[in-house]
Amino acid sequence: MTHLWVRAEQRPNEERVGLTPQGAADLIAAGIRVTVEESSVRAIPIDGYTAVGCEIAAENSWPKAPADAIIFGLKELPEDGSPLPHRHIMFGHAYKGQHSGRALLERFKAGGGTLYDLEYLVQEDGRRVAAFGYWAGYAGAAVTLKTWAAQQRGEECPAVGVYSSKDALNSELLAEVDATECPHPRAIVIGALGRVGTGAADLCEAMGVQVTKWDMAETASGGPFPEILDHDLFLNCIFARPGTPVFVPPEALNARRTLTAIGDVACDPDSDYNPVPVYDQATTWERPALRVATNPVLDVIAIDNLPSMLPVESSEDYAAQLLPSLLTLPDLESGVWGRAAATYHSHIEGI
Repeated sequence: MTHLWVRAEQRPNEERVGLTPQGAADLIAAGIRVTVEESSVRAIPIDGYTAVGCEIAAENSWPKAPADAIIFGLKELPEDGSPLPHRHIMFGHAYKGQHSGRALLERFKAGGGTLYDLEYLVQEDGRRVAAFGYWAGYAGAAVTLKTWAAQQRGEECPAVGVYSSKDALNSELLAEVDATECPHPRAIVIGALGRVGTGAADLCEAMGVQVTKWDMAETASGGPFPEILDHDLFLNCIFARPGTPVFVPPEALNARRTLTAIGDVACDPDSDYNPVPVYDQATTWERPALRVATNPVLDVIAIDNLPSMLPVESSEDYAAQLLPSLLTLPDLESGVWGRAAATYHSHIEGI
Protein backbone atom coordinates (compact mmCIF):
# COMPACT_ATOMS: atom_id res chain seq x y z
CA MET A 1 0.00 0.00 0.00
CA THR A 2 1.27 3.47 -0.90
CA HIS A 3 2.07 5.37 2.30
CA LEU A 4 2.14 9.20 2.33
CA TRP A 5 3.72 10.78 5.41
CA VAL A 6 2.95 14.51 5.84
CA ARG A 7 5.74 16.03 7.91
CA ALA A 8 5.60 19.12 10.08
CA GLU A 9 7.35 22.17 8.63
CA GLN A 10 10.55 23.19 10.40
CA ARG A 11 11.35 26.50 8.72
CA PRO A 12 10.55 29.66 10.72
CA ASN A 13 7.38 31.53 9.67
CA GLU A 14 6.01 28.49 7.86
CA GLU A 15 2.50 27.38 8.76
CA ARG A 16 1.37 26.02 5.38
CA VAL A 17 0.64 22.41 4.48
CA GLY A 18 0.14 20.74 1.12
CA LEU A 19 -2.73 18.45 2.10
CA THR A 20 -6.03 19.37 3.77
CA PRO A 21 -8.17 16.97 5.82
CA GLN A 22 -10.63 16.65 2.93
CA GLY A 23 -7.77 15.83 0.58
CA ALA A 24 -6.50 13.26 3.05
CA ALA A 25 -9.96 11.69 3.14
CA ASP A 26 -9.90 11.41 -0.66
CA LEU A 27 -6.49 9.72 -0.56
CA ILE A 28 -7.60 7.24 2.11
CA ALA A 29 -10.73 6.44 0.08
CA ALA A 30 -8.43 5.70 -2.87
CA GLY A 31 -6.48 3.16 -0.80
CA ILE A 32 -3.52 5.34 0.17
CA ARG A 33 -2.28 5.20 3.76
CA VAL A 34 -1.86 8.71 5.20
CA THR A 35 0.18 9.66 8.25
CA VAL A 36 0.21 13.28 9.42
CA GLU A 37 2.68 14.59 11.96
CA GLU A 38 1.52 16.77 14.78
CA SER A 39 2.67 20.37 14.39
CA SER A 40 2.99 23.24 16.80
CA VAL A 41 2.62 25.78 13.98
CA ARG A 42 0.46 24.32 11.18
CA ALA A 43 -2.45 26.61 10.30
CA ILE A 44 -4.84 23.69 9.80
CA PRO A 45 -5.46 21.86 13.12
CA ILE A 46 -4.61 18.18 13.53
CA ASP A 47 -8.17 17.34 14.62
CA GLY A 48 -9.44 17.47 11.06
CA TYR A 49 -6.91 14.87 9.95
CA THR A 50 -7.74 12.61 12.86
CA ALA A 51 -11.45 12.84 12.06
CA VAL A 52 -11.00 11.53 8.51
CA GLY A 53 -8.89 8.55 9.56
CA CYS A 54 -5.28 9.69 9.20
CA GLU A 55 -2.65 8.11 11.41
CA ILE A 56 -1.00 10.71 13.63
CA ALA A 57 2.75 10.79 14.32
CA ALA A 58 4.92 12.91 16.57
CA GLU A 59 6.21 16.23 15.26
CA ASN A 60 9.43 15.92 13.25
CA SER A 61 9.49 12.14 13.51
CA TRP A 62 9.76 11.61 9.74
CA PRO A 63 13.42 10.45 9.81
CA LYS A 64 12.16 7.30 11.57
CA ALA A 65 9.22 6.74 9.20
CA PRO A 66 8.98 3.32 7.53
CA ALA A 67 11.42 2.97 4.65
CA ASP A 68 8.63 2.75 2.08
CA ALA A 69 6.88 5.95 3.23
CA ILE A 70 6.86 8.93 0.90
CA ILE A 71 7.68 12.01 2.98
CA PHE A 72 5.69 15.09 1.96
CA GLY A 73 6.48 18.62 3.05
CA LEU A 74 6.80 22.03 1.46
CA LYS A 75 9.92 23.86 2.54
CA GLU A 76 13.50 22.99 3.36
CA LEU A 77 14.67 20.19 5.63
CA PRO A 78 17.06 20.96 8.50
CA GLU A 79 20.55 21.32 7.03
CA ASP A 80 22.18 18.72 9.27
CA GLY A 81 23.99 16.78 6.54
CA SER A 82 22.22 13.51 7.33
CA PRO A 83 21.71 11.00 4.47
CA LEU A 84 18.16 10.88 3.09
CA PRO A 85 16.97 7.34 2.38
CA HIS A 86 13.29 8.13 1.83
CA ARG A 87 11.44 9.41 -1.18
CA HIS A 88 10.62 13.08 -0.52
CA ILE A 89 8.06 15.43 -2.07
CA MET A 90 9.10 19.04 -1.38
CA PHE A 91 10.46 22.27 -2.85
CA GLY A 92 14.13 21.33 -3.04
CA HIS A 93 15.60 24.47 -4.66
CA ALA A 94 18.36 22.16 -5.84
CA TYR A 95 18.54 22.36 -9.63
CA LYS A 96 19.64 25.92 -10.36
CA GLY A 97 23.16 25.87 -9.01
CA GLN A 98 22.31 26.85 -5.44
CA HIS A 99 25.05 25.90 -2.96
CA SER A 100 22.51 24.54 -0.48
CA GLY A 101 20.87 22.64 -3.33
CA ARG A 102 24.02 20.68 -4.10
CA ALA A 103 24.34 19.78 -0.42
CA LEU A 104 20.75 18.49 -0.48
CA LEU A 105 21.41 16.34 -3.54
CA GLU A 106 24.51 14.94 -1.89
CA ARG A 107 22.36 13.86 1.05
CA PHE A 108 19.92 12.12 -1.25
CA LYS A 109 22.74 10.37 -3.07
CA ALA A 110 24.28 9.26 0.23
CA GLY A 111 20.99 7.89 1.53
CA GLY A 112 19.66 6.42 -1.69
CA GLY A 113 16.42 8.42 -1.58
CA THR A 114 14.67 10.35 -4.33
CA LEU A 115 13.52 13.96 -4.57
CA TYR A 116 10.21 14.69 -6.28
CA ASP A 117 10.56 18.45 -6.47
CA LEU A 118 7.21 20.23 -6.33
CA GLU A 119 8.49 22.92 -8.68
CA TYR A 120 9.09 20.23 -11.30
CA LEU A 121 5.77 18.42 -11.07
CA VAL A 122 4.64 19.29 -14.57
CA GLN A 123 2.21 18.22 -17.25
CA GLU A 124 3.50 16.98 -20.60
CA ASP A 125 3.46 20.57 -21.89
CA GLY A 126 5.71 21.69 -19.02
CA ARG A 127 3.01 23.54 -17.09
CA ARG A 128 3.22 23.09 -13.32
CA VAL A 129 0.38 21.11 -11.79
CA ALA A 130 0.25 23.30 -8.67
CA ALA A 131 1.66 26.64 -7.57
CA PHE A 132 1.36 29.15 -4.74
CA GLY A 133 1.63 32.04 -7.19
CA TYR A 134 -1.70 33.76 -6.59
CA TRP A 135 -1.13 34.16 -2.86
CA ALA A 136 2.50 35.17 -3.38
CA GLY A 137 1.26 38.01 -5.54
CA TYR A 138 -1.49 38.93 -3.10
CA ALA A 139 0.82 39.03 -0.07
CA GLY A 140 3.63 40.69 -2.02
CA ALA A 141 1.34 43.52 -3.06
CA ALA A 142 0.15 43.85 0.54
CA VAL A 143 3.69 44.24 1.91
CA THR A 144 4.54 46.71 -0.86
CA LEU A 145 1.51 48.79 0.05
CA LYS A 146 2.44 48.59 3.75
CA THR A 147 5.88 49.89 2.76
CA TRP A 148 4.30 52.82 0.92
CA ALA A 149 2.14 53.63 3.96
CA ALA A 150 5.23 53.57 6.20
CA GLN A 151 6.97 55.97 3.82
CA GLN A 152 4.09 58.43 4.18
CA ARG A 153 4.70 58.35 7.94
CA GLY A 154 8.41 58.99 7.41
CA GLU A 155 9.22 55.44 8.52
CA GLU A 156 10.51 52.15 7.12
CA CYS A 157 8.20 49.18 6.83
CA PRO A 158 7.89 47.34 10.16
CA ALA A 159 8.06 43.58 10.55
CA VAL A 160 5.26 41.53 9.01
CA GLY A 161 3.65 38.33 10.24
CA VAL A 162 0.99 35.71 9.68
CA TYR A 163 -2.68 36.60 9.21
CA SER A 164 -5.56 34.35 10.15
CA SER A 165 -7.33 35.14 6.89
CA LYS A 166 -7.35 37.34 3.81
CA ASP A 167 -10.11 39.42 5.39
CA ALA A 168 -7.99 40.09 8.46
CA LEU A 169 -5.10 41.26 6.26
CA ASN A 170 -7.36 43.46 4.14
CA SER A 171 -9.00 45.10 7.14
CA GLU A 172 -5.69 45.98 8.79
CA LEU A 173 -4.08 47.15 5.56
CA LEU A 174 -6.95 49.37 4.45
CA ALA A 175 -6.99 51.09 7.83
CA GLU A 176 -3.23 51.63 7.59
CA VAL A 177 -3.48 53.13 4.10
CA ASP A 178 -6.42 55.35 4.99
CA ALA A 179 -4.64 56.59 8.11
CA THR A 180 -1.97 58.23 5.94
CA GLU A 181 -4.67 60.67 4.72
CA CYS A 182 -2.86 60.67 1.36
CA PRO A 183 -4.38 59.88 -2.03
CA HIS A 184 -4.12 56.16 -2.64
CA PRO A 185 -1.06 55.28 -4.73
CA ARG A 186 -0.98 54.06 -8.33
CA ALA A 187 0.55 50.66 -9.09
CA ILE A 188 1.84 48.88 -12.16
CA VAL A 189 1.87 45.07 -12.29
CA ILE A 190 4.06 43.30 -14.85
CA GLY A 191 3.03 39.70 -15.42
CA ALA A 192 -0.58 40.67 -14.81
CA LEU A 193 -2.05 37.76 -16.79
CA GLY A 194 -0.36 35.09 -14.67
CA ARG A 195 -1.29 33.66 -11.27
CA VAL A 196 1.15 35.89 -9.40
CA GLY A 197 0.11 39.04 -11.21
CA THR A 198 -3.58 38.28 -10.78
CA GLY A 199 -3.11 38.00 -7.02
CA ALA A 200 -1.14 41.25 -6.89
CA ALA A 201 -3.75 43.11 -8.93
CA ASP A 202 -6.61 41.72 -6.84
CA LEU A 203 -5.03 43.00 -3.63
CA CYS A 204 -4.45 46.44 -5.12
CA GLU A 205 -8.01 46.70 -6.37
CA ALA A 206 -9.37 45.57 -3.00
CA MET A 207 -7.44 48.46 -1.44
CA GLY A 208 -8.69 51.06 -3.92
CA VAL A 209 -5.30 51.27 -5.65
CA GLN A 210 -5.45 52.07 -9.37
CA VAL A 211 -3.62 49.33 -11.28
CA THR A 212 -1.91 49.40 -14.67
CA LYS A 213 -1.72 45.81 -15.92
CA TRP A 214 1.14 44.83 -18.22
CA ASP A 215 2.17 41.47 -19.59
CA MET A 216 4.28 40.16 -22.47
CA ALA A 217 2.71 42.38 -25.11
CA GLU A 218 3.58 45.57 -23.24
CA THR A 219 7.19 44.54 -22.54
CA ALA A 220 8.02 42.96 -25.91
CA SER A 221 9.99 46.04 -26.98
CA GLY A 222 12.67 45.24 -24.43
CA GLY A 223 12.61 48.63 -22.78
CA PRO A 224 13.38 51.10 -21.42
CA PHE A 225 10.05 51.50 -19.65
CA PRO A 226 9.73 55.04 -18.26
CA GLU A 227 6.05 54.35 -17.48
CA ILE A 228 7.14 52.22 -14.52
CA LEU A 229 8.81 55.22 -12.90
CA ASP A 230 5.59 57.21 -13.23
CA HIS A 231 3.77 54.88 -10.79
CA ASP A 232 4.10 54.87 -7.00
CA LEU A 233 4.36 51.09 -6.79
CA PHE A 234 5.85 48.50 -9.15
CA LEU A 235 5.06 44.82 -8.70
CA ASN A 236 7.29 42.42 -10.63
CA CYS A 237 5.36 39.19 -11.07
CA ILE A 238 7.41 37.37 -13.69
CA PHE A 239 10.28 34.97 -13.12
CA ALA A 240 13.62 35.91 -14.61
CA ARG A 241 14.87 33.90 -17.58
CA PRO A 242 17.16 34.55 -20.54
CA GLY A 243 15.69 37.36 -22.61
CA THR A 244 13.78 38.98 -19.75
CA PRO A 245 14.15 42.77 -20.14
CA VAL A 246 15.34 45.04 -17.36
CA PHE A 247 12.37 46.86 -15.88
CA VAL A 248 14.10 49.14 -13.37
CA PRO A 249 17.78 49.73 -14.21
CA PRO A 250 20.35 51.01 -11.68
CA GLU A 251 20.25 54.51 -13.20
CA ALA A 252 16.61 54.77 -12.11
CA LEU A 253 17.83 55.29 -8.56
CA ASN A 254 18.91 58.81 -9.46
CA ALA A 255 16.25 59.55 -12.07
CA ARG A 256 13.20 61.75 -11.65
CA ARG A 257 10.48 59.33 -10.59
CA THR A 258 7.24 58.87 -8.73
CA LEU A 259 8.20 55.26 -7.93
CA THR A 260 9.02 54.72 -4.24
CA ALA A 261 8.33 51.00 -3.66
CA ILE A 262 9.11 47.88 -5.68
CA GLY A 263 7.56 44.55 -4.78
CA ASP A 264 9.77 41.97 -6.47
CA VAL A 265 7.42 39.05 -5.91
CA ALA A 266 9.57 36.82 -8.14
CA CYS A 267 12.44 37.48 -5.70
CA ASP A 268 15.42 36.38 -7.76
CA PRO A 269 18.21 38.83 -6.86
CA ASP A 270 20.97 36.29 -7.54
CA SER A 271 19.87 35.63 -11.11
CA ASP A 272 21.94 36.86 -14.04
CA TYR A 273 18.61 37.84 -15.57
CA ASN A 274 17.26 39.83 -12.62
CA PRO A 275 14.90 42.41 -14.19
CA VAL A 276 15.18 44.66 -11.12
CA PRO A 277 18.97 45.03 -10.69
CA VAL A 278 18.76 47.79 -8.11
CA TYR A 279 19.18 45.33 -5.21
CA ASP A 280 21.14 42.14 -4.58
CA GLN A 281 19.63 40.42 -1.53
CA ALA A 282 16.31 39.01 -0.42
CA THR A 283 14.47 40.72 2.42
CA THR A 284 12.92 39.12 5.48
CA TRP A 285 9.77 39.13 7.59
CA GLU A 286 11.67 41.05 10.26
CA ARG A 287 12.96 43.65 7.77
CA PRO A 288 10.63 43.47 4.77
CA ALA A 289 11.98 46.47 2.86
CA LEU A 290 15.49 47.23 1.66
CA ARG A 291 16.12 50.94 1.08
CA VAL A 292 18.12 51.41 -2.11
CA ALA A 293 17.70 55.18 -2.60
CA THR A 294 16.89 58.14 -0.37
CA ASN A 295 16.16 61.18 -2.56
CA PRO A 296 13.41 60.33 -3.15
CA VAL A 297 13.22 57.09 -1.22
CA LEU A 298 12.99 53.75 -3.01
CA ASP A 299 12.39 50.54 -1.08
CA VAL A 300 12.49 47.01 -2.46
CA ILE A 301 10.43 44.18 -0.98
CA ALA A 302 11.72 40.70 -1.89
CA ILE A 303 10.54 38.03 0.56
CA ASP A 304 10.89 34.45 -0.67
CA ASN A 305 8.00 32.81 1.21
CA LEU A 306 5.23 35.37 0.86
CA PRO A 307 2.29 32.90 0.72
CA SER A 308 3.12 31.93 4.30
CA MET A 309 1.56 35.20 5.42
CA LEU A 310 -1.83 33.70 4.50
CA PRO A 311 -1.30 30.05 5.38
CA VAL A 312 -4.94 28.92 5.42
CA GLU A 313 -5.97 30.28 2.02
CA SER A 314 -2.68 29.42 0.35
CA SER A 315 -2.71 25.87 1.77
CA GLU A 316 -6.27 25.20 0.71
CA ASP A 317 -5.66 26.57 -2.80
CA TYR A 318 -2.40 24.70 -3.35
CA ALA A 319 -3.67 21.45 -1.87
CA ALA A 320 -6.69 21.49 -4.19
CA GLN A 321 -4.41 21.94 -7.21
CA LEU A 322 -2.03 19.17 -6.11
CA LEU A 323 -4.58 16.57 -5.00
CA PRO A 324 -5.22 15.02 -8.45
CA SER A 325 -1.49 14.29 -8.73
CA LEU A 326 -1.30 12.88 -5.18
CA LEU A 327 -4.08 10.48 -6.12
CA THR A 328 -1.74 8.99 -8.75
CA LEU A 329 1.03 8.25 -6.22
CA PRO A 330 0.56 4.47 -6.54
CA ASP A 331 2.12 4.83 -10.01
CA LEU A 332 5.39 6.68 -9.45
CA GLU A 333 6.89 5.50 -12.71
CA SER A 334 4.79 7.58 -15.07
CA GLY A 335 3.00 10.91 -15.39
CA VAL A 336 4.04 13.84 -13.23
CA TRP A 337 5.95 11.63 -10.80
CA GLY A 338 7.90 9.87 -13.52
CA ARG A 339 8.89 13.21 -15.03
CA ALA A 340 9.92 14.57 -11.63
CA ALA A 341 12.03 11.46 -10.96
CA ALA A 342 13.72 11.79 -14.35
CA THR A 343 14.57 15.41 -13.56
CA TYR A 344 16.05 14.34 -10.23
CA HIS A 345 18.17 11.58 -11.77
CA SER A 346 19.46 13.92 -14.47
CA HIS A 347 20.77 16.27 -11.79
CA ILE A 348 22.13 13.62 -9.45
CA GLU A 349 24.44 12.23 -12.13
CA GLY A 350 26.96 15.01 -11.66
CA ILE A 351 27.05 14.78 -7.88
